[in-house]
Formats: sequence, C-alpha cells, structure tokens
Amino acid sequence: MLNPKHILVIRLSAMGDVAMTVPVLRVVAKTYPEVKLTVLSRGQYKPLFKDLQNLQFLEADVYGKHRGLRLLKLAIEAKELGIDSVADLHNVIRSKILTNYLKLNRIKVAVLDKGRAQKKAITRPLNKEFHQLKSTHQRYADVFAALGLPIDLKEHRFPERSKLNPRLNAFIGVEPKKLIGIAPFAAFKSKTYPLNLMKEVIAALNATGKFRIFLFGGGKKEVEILKDLEKPFSSVSSIAGTLPFEEELALISNLDLMLSMDSGNGHLSAMYGIPTVTLWGVTHPYAGFAPFMQPEENALLADRTLFPLIPTSVYGNKFPKGYEKAIASISPKTIFRKILEIV
Repeated sequence: MLNPKHILVIRLSAMGDVAMTVPVLRVVAKTYPEVKLTVLSRGQYKPLFKDLQNLQFLEADVYGKHRGLRLLKLAIEAKELGIDSVADLHNVIRSKILTNYLKLNRIKVAVLDKGRAQKKAITRPLNKEFHQLKSTHQRYADVFAALGLPIDLKEHRFPERSKLNPRLNAFIGVEPKKLIGIAPFAAFKSKTYPLNLMKEVIAALNATGKFRIFLFGGGKKEVEILKDLEKPFSSVSSIAGTLPFEEELALISNLDLMLSMDSGNGHLSAMYGIPTVTLWGVTHPYAGFAPFMQPEENALLADRTLFPLIPTSVYGNKFPKGYEKAIASISPKTIFRKILEIV
C-alpha cells in the first residue's frame, strides 16, 4: 500500500494525553508536509492544535450526538473527508468502534500499543521491574511508523510564544517579573501536593518579589480553593474560571516556568517548551508519562526509601494504605530551590 496522504488521528481524552499528541503531530507535519491530518477529539481540545499546519479538527461529542454506536456517524464523516489511514492513539472501545468500521471500508489502521504488560510489571508490589519504559510520545510516534511514516522526535521544534491580547497583558502587568504558573491539582489525591505545603511554596516565591504567579485549575471547587489561596499574596492571581481555554494556552506559552503535578497542565506547558517542574506521588516518570523533552531532574519524586512500592499505579488510582501521603515527602524547600535554580 502507498504511504498515507490523509490520516485520521484519534485521541478522545484526557486533556494531558491529548496534549501529548501535539509535539508528535508537529514532527509528522514537518517531516511529511504533503500528508494531511484530521484530528478527531473532543471539542474543548481544539485550541491545542492551533499552531499545526495542514491539520483540520473533527469534533467528537461522545456524551451527546455521538454517544455509543452513534460514533459511526463520525466514522462516516471522516471517510467522506477522504481519509486513507487511521492513527488510533487511544485504543479504547470508542476508538475501536470507529476503526472497525473504517477497516471494513479498506482504510488502513494502526493502533497504539499501551505497553500494558510492562506497566503492570513496573507497578506491581512484588517482583517489580523498576526501569524507564517507552514514553507515551514515542508510543504515539510508533503508530505513525506502522503507517509507513517513521519520525524522529529529536527533530521537534517548539513554536514561538503566542501573542498576548490586551486582557492578558493587563493580567500580567508592567512590572519586569518572571512569570510562574502553578497547577496544584490532579485527578487523584495521591498525585496532589497538600495545599498547606503548596501554600508554603507560594509564600516563599511571593516573598522574593521577583515573580508574578498564576494559579491554574478548573471546576467549581478548584476555582473556590484557588480564589482563597491567592488572597494573602500580592503577586499571586488565580486564573481558574476566568479565561477561555485558548487564552489560557496563550498565557501558558508565555510563562517562564510551570509547577504542576503529574497532570494535564504539565503537558500543556511542556508542549510549548516551557520549563516544567512536576511533582510525583505514587506515580513515577518511568511509566512513560513525563512531560515532553523536560530534563529528568525537573521531576521531583516522592521518597522511595520511605515508599518503596512506588509506582503503585500508572494513573494514581491504586496505592497501599498511607501511600496517599507519599507526595508530601517532597519538601517545600526542595521545590522552591528547584524553581530558583531554573528561573
């Protein structure tokens, strides 16, 4: 079969996993400029792909008009766009419904290998195989190689910083301070740095007078928490619930550093080449979810001497009793010093 000319790229969720596709697609687009890409994902993620050339977006409303077998409408629409290949970067039931239909229409499909056996080996409590696994970014790249389009992620080039509109410029202010983003939340408590300790980090940064600090989060509860968190500090602002996603991304692309959990915001900043410090509790970068092209030393890890079973899971949803506090073994002083070292 001839090499693809128009690829449907499927990655429906979650935000961090979708963000990790962006650097890979940049390299695909640069290496094969003649290949057209159509990204199939949830509508709120469309701004992630704004800077990619020769790419269009196909929205999947998986909880509405495309729910269940109605996903086939998307498969038909993608086929009518002229796709000749599919890169399934998700490999879940929903994507399988799509790809099975397209296979029947003689469209070539390559599917993500999630490395389940290796991830099971690195997270099991007994006979743990503790070593670096293949990164998710490389796993995505391997899917394109299976379609006949091998890429070298070392060829990746980051985009220029986004231009800031008047509202964002007003947000930042005129003082010549370094811009730091802090995203203190994650999907699970075991991956979330305790707020009282994060407050110590913020207080230390604020006291230097050198930084403008922005707090990132989403959802009603997080918005309320971050509003309270910003109050005592003159140089701290919560942007949670205040900006549309596209403007939030523009702000992230202009940061000097992002402090994040093992969560989506770390992948958002990394896809722009922003220095990203990540905090890891019961998960570990060895499982393959470290932010793109970030130095290994930017990942601050829970103490495995005290918590030797880490990583206990890939996503942070499984851990023995007491391990939900493992992330607190990273001291605020360690985080503060790491940030000063970088910026």
